[in-house]
Amino acid sequence: MRRYLAVAALVAPVALGAQSAVVPQPATTLPLKHAPQPTSAAITAADLMTRLYIFADDSMQGREAGTIGNVKGTDYIASEVKRIGLVPAGDNGTYFQTIPFKTRFTDPASTLTIPGSSLALGTEWTGSGVSMSKLDVPVVYGGALSKETIATPPADIAGKVLLFGMPTSMEGYQQLQNAEHLEGVAAVALVIPNQFFGYVSAPMQFVDDPANPPAVRKTVLFFTPSGAAKLFDTPMAQLAAGTAGKPVSVQLQVHVDPTPFPARNVVAVLPGSDPALKGEYVAIGAHNDHVGFNHQPVDHDSLRIFNHIVRPEGAEEQGKQATPDEQAEVNRQLAAWRAAHPGTARLDSISNGADDDGSGSVSVLEIAQKLASLNPHPKRSILFVWHVGEEKGLLGSEYFTDHPTVPRDSIDAQLNMDMVGRGDAWDQAGLTKAGQPIHGSPNYLQLVGSRRLSTELGDLIEQVNRDDHHGFVFDYSMDANGHPANIYCRSDHYEYARYGIPITFFTTGGHSDYHQVTDEPEYIDYEHMARVDNLIEDIAVHVANAPNRMVVDHPKPNPHGVCQQ
Repeated sequence: MRRYLAVAALVAPVALGAQSAVVPQPATTLPLKHAPQPTSAAITAADLMTRLYIFADDSMQGREAGTIGNVKGTDYIASEVKRIGLVPAGDNGTYFQTIPFKTRFTDPASTLTIPGSSLALGTEWTGSGVSMSKLDVPVVYGGALSKETIATPPADIAGKVLLFGMPTSMEGYQQLQNAEHLEGVAAVALVIPNQFFGYVSAPMQFVDDPANPPAVRKTVLFFTPSGAAKLFDTPMAQLAAGTAGKPVSVQLQVHVDPTPFPARNVVAVLPGSDPALKGEYVAIGAHNDHVGFNHQPVDHDSLRIFNHIVRPEGAEEQGKQATPDEQAEVNRQLAAWRAAHPGTARLDSISNGADDDGSGSVSVLEIAQKLASLNPHPKRSILFVWHVGEEKGLLGSEYFTDHPTVPRDSIDAQLNMDMVGRGDAWDQAGLTKAGQPIHGSPNYLQLVGSRRLSTELGDLIEQVNRDDHHGFVFDYSMDANGHPANIYCRSDHYEYARYGIPITFFTTGGHSDYHQVTDEPEYIDYEHMARVDNLIEDIAVHVANAPNRMVVDHPKPNPHGVCQQ
């Protein structure tokens, strides 16, 4: 699932203490490696285990979009759909739709100076967007970033660097990127918490689509709190909007290069059996990419124990520090683990993405094999899309829905799977809108967006679960309007919903291994995942065989607007 830059900084953490002492850690009985076995037409835990140990293996190098690891992952998916017998629906009769993926990065020779000193690129400041070469540019403080401060900036900002303090809401950060009325400024600047500065400093990938050019119209500067403090004589916490800072001289050079390897959606179709309906599609999707690897290995077991106790939502709480009691519990559990598993410590640097979204990707394969085995096939065709670049900002699904390989208005519904491999009581699956922790269970499944466009689709899903005895307890708490996690906008289903296509997002929720090197196949609940997949396969058949298309009875969003749950 795609991360949002400021989510963890904006949602107040709940003091959970040594929560893992309340719910014992499940026994890790699965191996680090698993020999693949032949898969069957049925959806089974054994099949899913075989597929996921291949797809989330270290050899895939974390499957980051635009890397050889992602190419290996998409090659695997394409080989499987060919073996299953699905029809290619990508470019030029292939299973691949290659997106025009490029990287925007800051030249390391870029500089920013103030009278008497320089700020260090990469630790105190960085830049993005449009290159800039200007001397002695005035700086003015715009207040803490919010939709209100963006809407009413200080009066005299033309030709100046307009610096906003750390965001008070995700909505404010989104609006900053689309604030056309700020075009007169020399640059927009933002203070970023230290734990997220590496994110904005890293090269940024984007899709260079002539039909939908990226909205890069201005220079954006980012400062750490310590870097921003050097721009003013008054402490940042005491600044009022409109306060003038020290002038800056900026030599920022931004480059754009193609990625070294192609970024590819995998697209395949199971043709429908009804000649009158086979031109309509039920789409089933997941994302094929993850976040790659780094060059700073960490101790796998100590990180996993630390995160579960201190950061139960993984990367959503990046930067959160342990209390003394939490650290004592970390030390106790790590000592117990070491005593019970002598000689097993390992360094780890690969984010395998077993749950995010290896679980969804192999689930779509498993569902495809089951549907292909049916005789007859469902009446409507089934469109399978494994999207690339979800972790970069829903890039592959945005490109596919802007440039669909089947008529866009022929897609009746889209069922999206992202992180469907966990969800037991040990996992903190998220927070309610009020900030209370959510934990999974043997019958746990989160649904997001199922009635946001089509009440009929949401009702059908409830009916299939009930009448066909799947036995899930659906959790809609993450689907609440105004929920700060904004999950409705954070995975590939939204790119379909923005065009008025009814969607449902299925997930077992978050956990402490989210976006960590500890998200590995040995921690997946394959029996639970098989049950989720059987439910979604059943729903897809019902939608594909329904006498009518799913009725859209709610307003459609602006396909080019800003998504806010």
